[in-house]
Amino acid sequence: MNTMATPAPSRQSRKIPDGAAPPSTTRVAVAGATGFTGQELLRLLSRHPAVTLTAATSSGATAARKLPALTRLWEGTITPLDADALVREADVVVMALPDQAAADLAPRLADRGLRVVDLSGAFRLRDAAARARWYPETHAVPPGVVYGLTEHARAAVSGARLVANPGCYPTAALLALVPLAQAKLLSPGADVIVDAKSGVSGAGKTATERTHFSEVHDSLSAYGVFGHRHNAEIEEGFGGPVTFTPHLLPIDRGILETIYVRVPPGTTEEHLGDIYERAYANETFVRLTGASLPEIKHVAHTNFCDIGWRVDPSGRVVLISVIDNLLKGASGQAVQNLNVMLGVDERLGLL
Repeated sequence: MNTMATPAPSRQSRKIPDGAAPPSTTRVAVAGATGFTGQELLRLLSRHPAVTLTAATSSGATAARKLPALTRLWEGTITPLDADALVREADVVVMALPDQAAADLAPRLADRGLRVVDLSGAFRLRDAAARARWYPETHAVPPGVVYGLTEHARAAVSGARLVANPGCYPTAALLALVPLAQAKLLSPGADVIVDAKSGVSGAGKTATERTHFSEVHDSLSAYGVFGHRHNAEIEEGFGGPVTFTPHLLPIDRGILETIYVRVPPGTTEEHLGDIYERAYANETFVRLTGASLPEIKHVAHTNFCDIGWRVDPSGRVVLISVIDNLLKGASGQAVQNLNVMLGVDERLGLL
């Protein structure tokens, strides 16, 4: 399987020596700041010691306005989307725009010397056929784009001009699956099943019939069966076929994925633990829980991914991977990637 390479952990990018001077600030703008992930970005960046939040825009020509929820956190004004203004006011732009808008804007900003972290799906898929199916409104991926699953792409992210932030479901799935695939522990040809459940905020801020309170409350529903674009993203990052089924939970945030794989009979939970320890021993934002299976409430409002596992003697494995979809699955991981790009402590603004 062609899994993502794991560079050696860069402690320098994640650790500021005791007594060191605080890093100089970098001008950062948020494009698309009015949605759930955009507002999370403003909350994180407004208190980030290594950046100055210089601008925040809507996703289009919306009139300038304030965000009451950010009063006394960030007193700026949301302005209409304007590429020229972003170039004047920022060194880095973090984008939480719709796919087509991101596909149009990100390369233009990069060509004008800015660095970009993009939270849309516009640049995540490399395969042309998959892009044509799932993102037909976007363009070809420009050269040099890095898929920013931070723990498995740190060296590439550090020098990238444009980082494609992973989707929420793929983040949880790939952090659990990639170490096993790299260790060649997964049984060839065996099904990999990702049974995923997400809070309603994963559907975005625009309300639909499916996300209406009366439809979601006291219910649990599957959707996008054999028809969700994150399936292609998981398969591309994992390097093999995956059966992925998402479900809608009646909670506001959080993802829990139950992942079923097969390993050689006799493989123990301790053996899996050794593999995960080698992959994540130096990673602040991946917490390994082993046989003590994690829950959504353990990671809500944090940038952590918690991974637990159980194994039976026949080689069946159940992995549980949980994240906050708005943080580790979106805005938090974007800030983590931004920190790597700036060469500062990876935890800044997140802990």
